[in-house]
Amino acid sequence: MSQQQWLARLEAISREHPARVLRLRGTLPAGAASAEREPFELLIYRGFSSSTTHPTEIDPDRAVLPAGATLSGAELLAAPLNLAAEHLLAGPAAIETFLDPQRW
Repeated sequence: MSQQQWLARLEAISREHPARVLRLRGTLPAGAASAEREPFELLIYRGFSSSTTHPTEIDPDRAVLPAGATLSGAELLAAPLNLAAEHLLAGPAAIETFLDPQRW
């Protein structure tokens, strides 16, 4: 399963769990000619994905993951998010873990 397919599946699962936010972490190429990578973070909540570290396309038909993105882990958080006092429910774990709706 590709990362885009993972995202579609995770977004679908998140619609059924409105009290949860899934945070995905990974990296992106730092630049077209650079071998360096920079951190990337994506939140999935109520069927939608949005990056907290990079611009997100407004068009729902366009990919949320930028080209070259590599996702490496996930954390399940209680919603709504409170940055001053996050409530971690599960993780960090492999993203595949949260493809099982019972893990939410």
